[in-house]
Amino acid sequence: MENLENKKFNHLISGALMISSVLIFGAMIYAVGLKSTDISKEISAKGGKGSGIAMADLEEKIIPSNGVELPIKWGDLGKQIIEVGVIDASKFESIYSQRGGLTKEQKDFLYAKNNGNIVVNSSNAGFVLNLFWALGLGNKNEILENGPMTDSKYGGANRFASTGGWSLSNGDAMEHYSKHKFINLTAEQQVLVERVSKGIYRPCCDNSVYFPDCNHGMAMLGFLELAVSQGFNEDKIYQMALVLNSYWFPDTYLTIGKYFENKGIDWEKVSAKEALGYDFSSGSGYRKILSQVEPSQGKGGGGCGV
Repeated sequence: MENLENKKFNHLISGALMISSVLIFGAMIYAVGLKSTDISKEISAKGGKGSGIAMADLEEKIIPSNGVELPIKWGDLGKQIIEVGVIDASKFESIYSQRGGLTKEQKDFLYAKNNGNIVVNSSNAGFVLNLFWALGLGNKNEILENGPMTDSKYGGANRFASTGGWSLSNGDAMEHYSKHKFINLTAEQQVLVERVSKGIYRPCCDNSVYFPDCNHGMAMLGFLELAVSQGFNEDKIYQMALVLNSYWFPDTYLTIGKYFENKGIDWEKVSAKEALGYDFSSGSGYRKILSQVEPSQGKGGGGCGV
């Protein structure tokens, strides 16, 4: 499976709607026992075994300062997403005007037709997260329609952070939920998306991407759909997914990387599928890692909002 504190808009009504969606989600996660762990507080409270690892070297392996180019083509997806209203361009640009504005490259990914590969780095990780969040939310897929998101015991798909927290659409986010055919998958490709989605977790909760109840899960679903549609095999998809999760949760994966280094396993030799699995990347799995290694701190990462 970005920053909720930046969800203010220029109009009072939009602000009220955002507060409402957050309150709904808060009530929901309490009711179903899916409350996300405040990992940062737990890290601060815990010590651990010293590693002696040169953190600068480890950081360059896990979150390279120059970024990582993902060999997937974005094309005109941003333009399509805006045209149908999953992203309201004025709202989106308003948010980013408070964060220093959009770069030319970022504007191209929103408005241009022939975008190439996506380069993700520490500076644009939140932007990339929001792009994939919009894609995952709006693209029509059986996971959204028949998976855990629509299980009646949760009271409706609109009650999660990945839906109620998406405040950058034209109209309500649920008006776009699994409504647009941005990506067409074959039956075989859909099976691959579902299989891989069940194997990728994020440390803000214990749910896999198959249950994309937060922004990171929904964004990763969008990424998986795009990667599978472009013919990448399972191993390569896991490798790219680990890059994304590492930039979205840098402290978490630096700590996991330190754990492997302490075991004598270089990060470049670590199985991406293993690292993204429940034992390491879920909230519960990561807490166990924290009991065995001194946590990394200071690189930040995004929350479960835009």
